[in-house]
Amino acid sequence: AKNCPQRLHSSPIVHHSSLLFSYLSDMFVEPHLGKYHRDQHLRTTGWIEVVCGSMFSGKTEELIRRINRASIARQRVEIFKPAIDTRYHDFDVVSHNANAVRSTPVGTPQEIFLWTGDCEVVGIDEAQFFDESLVDVCVTLANTGKRVIAAGLDMDFQGRPFGCMPALMAVAEFVTKVHAICSVCGSVASYSFRLGKSKEKVLLGETESYEARCRRCFNEGMKEPPPTPPDRSGQASQGGGSEMDRRFERKMPKTPEQ
Repeated sequence: AKNCPQRLHSSPIVHHSSLLFSYLSDMFVEPHLGKYHRDQHLRTTGWIEVVCGSMFSGKTEELIRRINRASIARQRVEIFKPAIDTRYHDFDVVSHNANAVRSTPVGTPQEIFLWTGDCEVVGIDEAQFFDESLVDVCVTLANTGKRVIAAGLDMDFQGRPFGCMPALMAVAEFVTKVHAICSVCGSVASYSFRLGKSKEKVLLGETESYEARCRRCFNEGMKEPPPTPPDRSGQASQGGGSEMDRRFERKMPKTPEQ
């Protein structure tokens, strides 16, 4: 018995330490910042970072954090977003927490080349809305020594890989997957569950159209008829009356016809 190895994983101290390490390891730290790095190779090497996850997971928040750090390091930055995304602002990239940074809306990935001549860091939000050519654009920018940070949904509302994101993640040096909280059970969520009956792959919306869900709650929701999203007055957009009224009506016994 004396020679038996100890089971380290059973120790609560080791368990909590591993959780802390896991949390800290999720915080992205740049390989280097600034143009005065002692290694000439690192000063001239570009790379691609991808921040992915479900809706309400903090993708844009993380993009803004990295852009702000580059600005503090006195690097020239340019941020882009799809021209179709005007949910919060026509020009700003805005997170769900209302943090914002100025950006340039573009219709195609190729337009990014027009604005990135002398910049050192390129940020791209909602990357999943661009076509597959975004991958080549990002690779070209990184090959010319620029740091590229792209944020976007990795899966669509059906739980399938979204647009150019899988290919972009494959060519990236750094991939960070962030998570939301399941709106049904409170577990870690990585799926974007769509409220309503629309089958369009691209449907811009916020809490009125989507909610984050874990795998189990997402799969259960996909088996059921899609719920009707509530309107601003708190009532269902179809059927009339509130959900509470309809539940009360279902419980009332039906009277026989006179």
